Amino acid sequence: MQKAWFYEENGPKEVLKLGDIPIPTPQGNQVLVQVFAAALNPIDFKMRQRPIVPADFPVVPGCDMAGVVVAKGVGVTKLALGDEIYGNIQNFNEGMIKRLGTLAEFIVVEENLVALKPKNLSFDEAASLPAAVQTAIEGFKTAGFQQRQKVFVVGGAGGVGTLVVQLAKHLFGASEVVATTSTSKVEFVKSLGADKVVDYTKTKYIDIEQKFDLVYDTIGDSKNSFVVAKDDAPIIDITWPQSNPRALYSGLRVSGEILDKLGPYLESGKLKAVIDPTGPFHFYDVVAAFGYLETGRAKGKVVISPFPSQHLSSVWSHT
Repeated sequence: MQKAWFYEENGPKEVLKLGDIPIPTPQGNQVLVQVFAAALNPIDFKMRQRPIVPADFPVVPGCDMAGVVVAKGVGVTKLALGDEIYGNIQNFNEGMIKRLGTLAEFIVVEENLVALKPKNLSFDEAASLPAAVQTAIEGFKTAGFQQRQKVFVVGGAGGVGTLVVQLAKHLFGASEVVATTSTSKVEFVKSLGADKVVDYTKTKYIDIEQKFDLVYDTIGDSKNSFVVAKDDAPIIDITWPQSNPRALYSGLRVSGEILDKLGPYLESGKLKAVIDPTGPFHFYDVVAAFGYLETGRAKGKVVISPFPSQHLSSVWSHT
């Protein structure tokens, strides 16, 4: 048996329970992973609050993790025991969620959804990246963004926004990156590579004279932020449903291949993981971590670490 957080009904964070559940056995192309760190995403609490996609209770929440491969199915060809990996284990493209998410000591995941952890990243840093970076990249692709274009990022200090700013500058070749945030986070967002930062507590969208080739809204405010877009420019909104019917909804494509391609950018330091300084939250403090995430004030990603199983040997035999 193993420790895990789960819920048996939809509702607020108080429906979360800590208990014992069986350790799964990897099948086919799955690997069994000893989880060393996990990250929380808004989709985790939104799916707990209401049934967005079909799921049978109990549900262990969580998409993102980093850990060590401790067993594998007969169809696994690329990963070996002891490999340090990271990824988003929930393939939302299939319209279902795994009942066993990442807030458990041991999880199973298909090998095509994960990648080897860059050696220069800690488990905490690696766990913070998958869903957010996959979401960020998909938005640029949905918009058909071109090099030398200018982008306006709404919510530059959030879990996705911090990566949108960095990717715009270092991967997609934006000629100018302007992002919004609150007063206390202005310098932080500049440090990520934003050319200009708009303090939304002091400046309204309608007061911004410049128009942009892409408005990338990470907080669901496209009903207001659209005014800074050029006439025919795309507006990306990563929340569903979009608050502006003109906005293009952009979700994410879950793939280990995407993470593999980002490896050089992570290893060179061009792309950095951003973990909220309030954390990491211990595995036993998951309810408090969700409470903090749900305030909407996190700077970067909310990470869960360490996990109870980390007192075990990293070489673990599953029987």
